[in-house]
Amino acid sequence: MRKLWVAVLLVIAAAVMAVFGSCDRPIVPGFSPAEPAPGSPTRTQVEQLLALVRVVAARPDALGYERGCKSGEGCVFGPAWTDDYDGPGGHDGCGTRDNVLALSMTEVEFRAGTRDCVVLSGSLADPYSGEPMQFTKADAGKIQIDHVYPLSAAWDMGANTWLPDKRIRFANDVAFNLLAVNGADNQSKSDKTPSQWLPPNEAYHCFYAGKYLSVAAQYELPITQADQGVLASVASTCAA
Repeated sequence: MRKLWVAVLLVIAAAVMAVFGSCDRPIVPGFSPAEPAPGSPTRTQVEQLLALVRVVAARPDALGYERGCKSGEGCVFGPAWTDDYDGPGGHDGCGTRDNVLALSMTEVEFRAGTRDCVVLSGSLADPYSGEPMQFTKADAGKIQIDHVYPLSAAWDMGANTWLPDKRIRFANDVAFNLLAVNGADNQSKSDKTPSQWLPPNEAYHCFYAGKYLSVAAQYELPITQADQGVLASVASTCAA
């Protein structure tokens, strides 16, 4: 029964992602709060995911989270943007950051001789601010890669029990968990979950809610009661 339940979770999460996209489908900015951005999931889809994910009273504080990989550091999610993992984009010769940038932007230019790996420039329809942005390698921090379900939150919510390979795959999951976004909003979000932070671009709330819940379903991570309340409120604003 447990295996069947997990299978149902993954099928529904994958189906929702297929409908409203992943990091390779930039959101068009400029929509009003009353009009969810194109590609957003419906109210029914968000509510289906809400009904499937496990809910816990509050986020625990699990010991041992160390993202850094220098000598003496825990490196619990593996080296940042490694290519050495099994999953979409893994072992393709390109780092994860460049993969997400290439998938998320238009008018992408690559460094010559890198087999279309190293991104030099491109245009991003930033989902979090709703503003168009230009990326250049010289000002790389302007556009950052966000883990929609934050790494430290995942650690607290159960990733601390995973095998290292699964944690590395989670940290580099270009299909479900990664988005190219503006650096300022990414820094503002930090490791916050939906009850603490939602994108300033309200037109993107339904997309964000569906994506967050899809990650939770894909990796069997819970959400808090506070997150459940906020995401249910967001669902009520999504298209029927």
